[in-house]
Amino acid sequence: MPLVPADDSLPSPAGTALQAVFWDMDGTIVDTEPYWIAAEKELTSEFGVDWTDAQAEAMVGQALETSAGMLQRAGVPLGSREIIDRLIGQVAEQVRRQVPWRPGARELLEDLRAAGIPCALVTMSEPVLAGEIVRALPAGTFDVVVTGDMVSSGKPDPEPYQLAFDTLAAAVPGLDKASVVAIEDSLPGATSAQSAGLVTLAVPNFVPLPPGMFHHVWDSLAGRGVGQLSRLLPGSVLEAAR
Repeated sequence: MPLVPADDSLPSPAGTALQAVFWDMDGTIVDTEPYWIAAEKELTSEFGVDWTDAQAEAMVGQALETSAGMLQRAGVPLGSREIIDRLIGQVAEQVRRQVPWRPGARELLEDLRAAGIPCALVTMSEPVLAGEIVRALPAGTFDVVVTGDMVSSGKPDPEPYQLAFDTLAAAVPGLDKASVVAIEDSLPGATSAQSAGLVTLAVPNFVPLPPGMFHHVWDSLAGRGVGQLSRLLPGSVLEAAR
């Protein structure tokens, strides 16, 4: 999956202060966490390893290498690469059967595309899974795609979002982090985006987030549009209803 904008040069969006939106994938665009947990439980069961709900929740939003290490420490006697390949393969197979869209995600993506606002996908999943989601959306939905295999340090490190910003900035003159909203559902993901200096919108899904840690929190993307995202930017009148 190319780490390049879809076009050689993208115009700066006109008529709005919102310049771009960066999206997490698992738990934000698609509700794949149950697929991941099922894959973890199948893998641990194969080797007689106990795997609790608390351990599964601790993996949400983590880089895949980190997740593989957690499974190894729990007792799974496989190398990191084999663990990652088995988990991703099973989740991708489930997605091929049914894409579990999060409420409002596709509609907001369509709204942004219609407004000419570039979007980036920033996921710790690898191309085999990210590609399934990208192909299930209209062509051109994402101008930049960053997957977990493209960075040396995954979420919660800021590297994935910094890489996405630097790549898009090469095609969007004057791109400013204060005008870019990152949408995340997990603690590692939202920490990564906020540490990279982006305006961070947390939309918790599978695991609750600690209160007061992030710029903005919504309970859902359903019914949200470009105007509401724009009001999250510094200097804007914040949306009263969260």
